[in-house]
Amino acid sequence: MSILAPKMSRVAPSVGRLARATLRVAPASSLAPRVAKAALCRQPTHEEPTQRSFHNTTARSVKRDPIQHSPAGLLPEFSLKDKVIVVSGGAQGLGLVQAEALLEAGAKVHVYDRQPEPGAGTKYERVVKRAKELGTSITYHQVDVLEGASKLHQITEEIVAKDGHIDGLIAAAGIQQETPALDYTAEDSNRMLGVNVTGCLMTAQAVARHMYQNDTPGSIVLIASMSGTVANRGLICPVYNASKAAVIQLGRNLAAEWGIKNIRVNTISPGYIVTEMVQKLFERFPDRAVEWPKQNMLNKLSKPEDYRGAAVFLLSDASRFMTGADLRIDGGHAAW
Repeated sequence: MSILAPKMSRVAPSVGRLARATLRVAPASSLAPRVAKAALCRQPTHEEPTQRSFHNTTARSVKRDPIQHSPAGLLPEFSLKDKVIVVSGGAQGLGLVQAEALLEAGAKVHVYDRQPEPGAGTKYERVVKRAKELGTSITYHQVDVLEGASKLHQITEEIVAKDGHIDGLIAAAGIQQETPALDYTAEDSNRMLGVNVTGCLMTAQAVARHMYQNDTPGSIVLIASMSGTVANRGLICPVYNASKAAVIQLGRNLAAEWGIKNIRVNTISPGYIVTEMVQKLFERFPDRAVEWPKQNMLNKLSKPEDYRGAAVFLLSDASRFMTGADLRIDGGHAAW
């Protein structure tokens, strides 16, 4: 739920090759010394790089040329250098944490959020400072993804005019409401579905339209929830769960429609995330802090930071052949 909340033995291949290289059966007493001698003979040298038995790439011990256009120590496929990425709902919580991860991978980030830009002393301000340290930028745009659909297109056009392109999106804007189905009003239901589904679609549409017009390959990530796959035990959120199931299906359909233009669309389904809001919820319902961790295989709850890598992976070339998929990261909650 988004806001509620061995290594292979290197000896084995050597033994295998040794067995294939000999046609006679050695006595058991002499086998160990011979294996040891053979292994010794096969120790890698600086002149002859080793090759992994299951792979063509050289082993890590071999020096490589520096990776161009990639932050130090980062695999090139995961680099987001020179990419322009939009994050809706990026003023706080999961969206802000993922925005910072994108900055650290080299991207330039634009935040869409309905609240005024957070001021001094906020977590957002810290991320702005972090962006400057990294030599990139994060820009804030106040817009409601549901009520301001036309403004979404205007802002997106301005970003393209300024930066030349848009390469990705994380649609993380969403709302939650815990209400029994018998007590839901039509207004509350419409707003929930409007923000979480229609708002998600409108944001993706605004970004994808420019990818289409400019023939720019791109990646779009929609934040869904494990609640779009399972019903939450002890948590009554029927319309929220329905909205997240809709986001997962929306992701599949957008992937099918936009794939011809090399625009990838995937979803992330988080498990329970401990945010400041959820911490306050635990003060009201302390039993949830005890029971929720027991419902997954890791017996603990996640933090927003647990989803940083997933954001970078899905928006980078590391996932270039992945689309129409739901990346569920829930500690095994839905796998029981």
